[in-house]
Amino acid sequence: MRILLLTMILACAAGCSSWGFPGVYRINVEQGNIVTQEMVDQLKPGMTRAQVRFILGTPLVEDSFNRDRWDYMYILRNGEKILRENRLTVVFEGDNLASFTTTLMPTDATATTDQAENRDIED
Repeated sequence: MRILLLTMILACAAGCSSWGFPGVYRINVEQGNIVTQEMVDQLKPGMTRAQVRFILGTPLVEDSFNRDRWDYMYILRNGEKILRENRLTVVFEGDNLASFTTTLMPTDATATTDQAENRDIED
């Protein structure tokens, strides 16, 4: 009876994702668009949609209600733990790039801080 009870407790504990089963390897899962700081550095006001798409690729989200906004998102997670998350929002006026906002860190020595930098460009 004790063995059956112990087996049931272990089976229930293994089923709980919040506890995690010891010794189980969890792989890193990447989702979204990989956008680097070097790619963001190439963006200039006045670029066409085709030029932006050439540099950044196809956006993950093209808002059907706001055709002048593209969102590029990237999440790297290990199980429930988010290791890295980057967001880039590109805004157009007509066919030309008007502004963008990103959470990517600059490529210089200040990139080691934990705070994300928001950058906007204006005409």
